[in-house]
Amino acid sequence: MFSKACEYGIKATIYIAVKSMRQERVSLKEIAEEVNSPLAFTAKILQSLAKSGIIDSHKGPTGGFQIEEPKIDTIKLHDIVHAIDGDKIFVGCGLGLEQCDASQPCPVHDKFVGIRDNLKIMLQNTSLYELATGLDMGLTHLKR
Repeated sequence: MFSKACEYGIKATIYIAVKSMRQERVSLKEIAEEVNSPLAFTAKILQSLAKSGIIDSHKGPTGGFQIEEPKIDTIKLHDIVHAIDGDKIFVGCGLGLEQCDASQPCPVHDKFVGIRDNLKIMLQNTSLYELATGLDMGLTHLKR
């Protein structure tokens, strides 16, 4: 459903949020290891997230990635997905056709529209804080 970059981006952002709630910055290498993502690919993803203002990047010996703690509760899963994958998942065709709408639907259009709308609502209503708290409490995990 999400691109591989988006999957890694979501996991990385959750991990950075957990560390940020502990007043810690986290390195690119640590993030890549934690989310099982190639280092160079992770760097590109984090660059997109920083450019979108979701995470902060700090250079130097005490540098790394973090999220300002008050922002953690205001960032929604939708923000992360949009920063990496854009809005294609919210407006695109379920079969990937260039042109698909109610007047010229693809075979799955009518069923996919409802799923897509419910997904959008879930992403808009799920905060990064909620996801990070679940991870921090050991209720969820990022890798097996």
